[in-house]
Amino acid sequence: MVANPDRVLIFDTTLRDGEQSPGCSMTRPEKLRVARALAELGVDVVEAGFPAASHGDFDSVQAVAREVQGPIICALARCSFEDIELAARALSEAPPHRIHMFLATSAIHRQYKLNMAQEEILRLCAAGVSRARELCEDVEFSPEDASRTELEFLAQVIEVAIGAGATTVNVPDTVGYTVPDEFAELFRYLRKNVRGIEAVRLSVHCHDDLGMAVANSLTAVVAGARQIECTINGIGERAGNCSLEEVVMALKTRAAFFNVSTAINTSRLYPTSRLISSITGMPIPRNKAVVGENAFAHEAGIHQHGMLKHHSTYEILRPEDVGLSRSHLVLGKHSGRHAFRERVSALGFELDELEFNRVFEEFKALADKKKELFDGDIEALVLRSEGSASGPWTLVELATEARSNRAAHALVRLQHTDGRSVELTASGDGPVDAAFKAIEAATGIAVVLRKFEVHAVSEGEDAQGEARVYVEYNHKTYRGASVSTNIVESGTRAFLEVINRIELA
Repeated sequence: MVANPDRVLIFDTTLRDGEQSPGCSMTRPEKLRVARALAELGVDVVEAGFPAASHGDFDSVQAVAREVQGPIICALARCSFEDIELAARALSEAPPHRIHMFLATSAIHRQYKLNMAQEEILRLCAAGVSRARELCEDVEFSPEDASRTELEFLAQVIEVAIGAGATTVNVPDTVGYTVPDEFAELFRYLRKNVRGIEAVRLSVHCHDDLGMAVANSLTAVVAGARQIECTINGIGERAGNCSLEEVVMALKTRAAFFNVSTAINTSRLYPTSRLISSITGMPIPRNKAVVGENAFAHEAGIHQHGMLKHHSTYEILRPEDVGLSRSHLVLGKHSGRHAFRERVSALGFELDELEFNRVFEEFKALADKKKELFDGDIEALVLRSEGSASGPWTLVELATEARSNRAAHALVRLQHTDGRSVELTASGDGPVDAAFKAIEAATGIAVVLRKFEVHAVSEGEDAQGEARVYVEYNHKTYRGASVSTNIVESGTRAFLEVINRIELA
């Protein structure tokens, strides 16, 4: 029996499923920063990674388990003793922790991926869940591709998992195939036909391949699910996962319909969304529900007229509900620590004294270059401090020269943590290209540039520009980002961040 049937747990898998999105890989310090932000947000479970996937994943899960307090820390494992024992070791320092096991059950997976009969799946499930339960009191089981599994066999597998000791049963729509009415029927069937199902928590994990991840997750809640697996900004494999901010705000805004609640501090949604975007390099679409730039914008005259009369005419959410506090207050070089701290806090960011001092110094330096600083500038400073990847290489000096109809030249001087100082000059098709080539020559790392983009992050002619760089190296995608009032500098720093990520990988 679920302890509180009116409460839906939020299981965040940004660090596991979200990180599997191409180009979204994170360093261990970045994963720790994200895990802490999720704890501040109030998620119930943080799926920190898949320890058996690599040594790096094991170390990251172990670090999150050791250092992040509050949520249940969870690790993914296949139904193999080796995976399960690795997960248990990685989680050992987390007071509340969970092993999340998965095993494919659909006919297509049984035939083409596992080459197993139904009886073998049932035996493997029973053995795996039993072993996990010996090592951990909190065990979650997921029948992978549940939405395409024969209902009768799906019920059998889940019944076996419950009998072996699973405390949570998760029903994944692994390839985003199902639709709401069909998914509701699946849950009703399971609740009617699986013995012991009332003793466990039912969970849902939906992908967005047909654009229905949030709708299917909400349908599952109506049908009895009391845990939603989701990611910040909906990042994840292929088209992504159920978006945490969307599903949480749907439950909150339509509380009278759903009659359930979550423990999420919704005023942390916007800053957490921006942090994830900054760290992963995945921009938030302007029209993204809840956290997009246009979510609270009104341009049509009729809408503006209604908003002036009363906000509820065209807004079902308030910006402050999700932590978006826009202000016309402009800061400048004469603004003091108190005013800056107040604005940082109003924007939803919580910095310790060391972080605040560092960001404030960067603020003063920027104020010497830019007459007026807006909210976008402050967000960029904070996110650059929280989200950038530090590494072995530091840019000490950058000088460029460019003339019409002639090759551009760039000089870069880099410092390595091993004490080396390297200075090189290169030419290219423009100063940014020249700087990139100089860095490649200086570091000895040659990459294939896939995308270079720049957009303004604040207002005014002297607005800061954020550069994003995406490259391919050894068949993997890496990305970097940086912000500056100088586009060449921001592009160069973003490219150097890519090089640092490659060295740290």
